[in-house]
Amino acid sequence: MTMPAEPLALAVLQRARAQSAASGQSVMAELALLSDLAPRAQVQEIAALFALRAMETTDMLALAPAFDLLPLSLSMQRRCVLLRGPDQQLAGVVDDAFDADLQTWLATQARAPLVLCLALPADLAAYLSKQEESVRAVDNLQPTASEARRDGKQATVLSFASVSEAASPAVRLVNSTLYDALKAGASDIHLESTPTGLAVKYRVDGVLDHATAVNGTEVAEHVISRLKVLAELDIAERRVPQDGSFRVEAGGRDIDLRVSIMPSIHGEDAVIRILDKRAMIEAYGALTLEALGFDAPSLASLRMLAEEPYGMLLVTGPTGSGKTTTLYAALTEIHNGRDKIITIEDPVEYQLPGILQIPVNEKKGLTFAKGLRSILRHDPDKIMVGEIRDRETAEIAVQSALTGHLVLTTVHANNVFDVFGRFTHMGIDPYAFVSALNGIWAQRLVRLNCPHCAAPYQPGEAELARVRLMPDDVRDYRFRQGSGCGDCRGTGYKGRKAIAEILTLTDEIREMIIDKQPIRLVKEAARRNGTRTLREAALELVRNGETTVAEIKRVTLHA
Repeated sequence: MTMPAEPLALAVLQRARAQSAASGQSVMAELALLSDLAPRAQVQEIAALFALRAMETTDMLALAPAFDLLPLSLSMQRRCVLLRGPDQQLAGVVDDAFDADLQTWLATQARAPLVLCLALPADLAAYLSKQEESVRAVDNLQPTASEARRDGKQATVLSFASVSEAASPAVRLVNSTLYDALKAGASDIHLESTPTGLAVKYRVDGVLDHATAVNGTEVAEHVISRLKVLAELDIAERRVPQDGSFRVEAGGRDIDLRVSIMPSIHGEDAVIRILDKRAMIEAYGALTLEALGFDAPSLASLRMLAEEPYGMLLVTGPTGSGKTTTLYAALTEIHNGRDKIITIEDPVEYQLPGILQIPVNEKKGLTFAKGLRSILRHDPDKIMVGEIRDRETAEIAVQSALTGHLVLTTVHANNVFDVFGRFTHMGIDPYAFVSALNGIWAQRLVRLNCPHCAAPYQPGEAELARVRLMPDDVRDYRFRQGSGCGDCRGTGYKGRKAIAEILTLTDEIREMIIDKQPIRLVKEAARRNGTRTLREAALELVRNGETTVAEIKRVTLHA
């Protein structure tokens, strides 16, 4: 039976909803049988009835996906998506106006005011399909099983069954530890020998969390031996450090693991670095600078530096602060198919389409310096050097930047101003260095309050004093703090956001560096030029209730 082509009544919608529950079809599919209105007209009518905004695929594509708040995989699972407009206004798109629970859940994920929108199921599916193309592009780059294992490494299959069916206690413990760490989203696994056995810790969101303890020194020795077997290391050698790698298969994909074995007073300790090439892509839908969570001014500065035709962009920060990921995202954005882009890395952490990526192999003599010399004979336009570790690599990188190449690289330093001291210590000519340098980008990853358990709180004067804040300084702050729940593993934090300190080289700053003027004067000139410190960027997150005072004390300096 069909209804006249007139505005839809709520009774018709409710009838369609009831039939949908009975048939398993979508409400829109059932509504098509009850109304002569075209599907898009139906969406308009329903949206008006429920005070929602109607949205089509083209409308969604005009906005940026907010996969930092709601990952693509979860969007596809729950049939909804969060979008971010040019003014940072969030829009939540659903395909069922009756599903109030989904709308409430979506608003919780947004962590900010939200405009709810209604779309046709087909339109929403089409949009999510387009966003999935970037993930599929990465899939296409992944080698087949036979190609992926040309190095002779067989992937250990990790699943609940493989964990429970392992006969040896050591094998079962290693498999279960790896399985749990991958489920928890850990970046590293620490196995620490103790006088009574083994302590297992996971690094999640940059912080070590105690996972479990295993009693028995013999069991601890067997677990370390099992890791050595997997990483093809010498089981008999227990007096010197050893490094190796192996691969596991979990969730239908291969994941590379780097193993570091270190002798200790109680036996041997092991650290396993998890290199999941697709974790970033799956979490955010695409490897872009927006997905990393930088604020708009920082994004504009980084893009400006990355789009320079030649010169050097240095990214600095401690291990695990996301330096390489930022460079990958920058390369993805500037890659237009008309430039030759070559990277040399240790190891290659993400595979980028259309870019020549070279892994360092020091055992075979392929170091950063030797590889960089070879790259220059390969007619590159843009070069990414995974890390500058020595004088030779630094000299070649500087010369490359001075001869018409754009060089993106990383170096370990605490902030943008410490970089000058690092290169001076390496013996690099200051004039050549500052002439080649376009800018320095320092970053940290700050843990965010768990959206499920965060609540308003007021820090005491002592807590504020530890970060040199006075009560008068925080009158407009909206303090929030997580109490700990199952969703955040009791930590009160879930997820991280990058903050940045950016120094763009001006003639004034170049002259000050060459003249070896005090760093205090260089900082004053940089501030006049618009440089914002890491602490100021972190305090802005505290002001907005996104993180805590304790977290900014953990990742930034007072000054």
